[in-house]
Amino acid sequence: MTPPTWILLRGLMREQRHWGEFPASLARALPGARIITPDLPGNGERHAMDSPTRVAEMVEFCRQDLSARGIAPPYHLLALSLGGMVAVEWASRYPQEIARCVLINTSMRPFNPFYRRLRWQNYGALLRQLLAGDQRSQEALILRLTSRRHAGGNPALLADWLSYQQEYPVSRRNALRQLQSAARYRAPDRRPAMPVLILAGARDRLVDHRCSQQLAQAWDAACMLHPDAGHDLPLDDGDWVAETLVQWLGRLAPQPGNSPPAADKN
Repeated sequence: MTPPTWILLRGLMREQRHWGEFPASLARALPGARIITPDLPGNGERHAMDSPTRVAEMVEFCRQDLSARGIAPPYHLLALSLGGMVAVEWASRYPQEIARCVLINTSMRPFNPFYRRLRWQNYGALLRQLLAGDQRSQEALILRLTSRRHAGGNPALLADWLSYQQEYPVSRRNALRQLQSAARYRAPDRRPAMPVLILAGARDRLVDHRCSQQLAQAWDAACMLHPDAGHDLPLDDGDWVAETLVQWLGRLAPQPGNSPPAADKN
């Protein structure tokens, strides 16, 4: 049997290095799996490209990129935030290419109102950053809003993130284009044809975790809630994400010896 190929898709203004140790955790949990961490246009190694203003264009970029690298479907998608929208659109447009979808702290129309998709409490801080912030304040704000574990500060991690931004800067124009693509995206009314797992952090300060729960309810999809993690769930508790994923796969194709990780199911 050919080992599965897992494609990991990041969110707004993030690149493959922001996965940190998670790809290694996932590799340990899924021995033999091929794990690919592409950058979306406008981010990371693709920072000089224009970010698409439509999620569907991001899908086409990913498909062409993987094809050019000789990485053939089927793909297993694990996606965070804006990456979750890319995964859903991909699975809806090309269901024959996608075997599984794992969506982390994502939100999308028509299931979630705008003030939950981006918590209204953050509007002021985000506006101040947009008008007068620099790279350091930007990365510090993102860390504070996306991580529960590191919300009090992590100088080493912040230094790494700042170095990523200095090496591959995400332009303000591309950040706005990515925001536009997320804001205008509308998900299908029905769940894509393949199995879907939705994960959320109950302490998400950027996106209300109820967005994930509402999406799961509308699609009749499996949903697991981490009681203490924030928006960047793989950063806050990557081992939990990997273990929960393995247990979910086990329920789809039961194997002896598995026991579910502690979490609340909603």
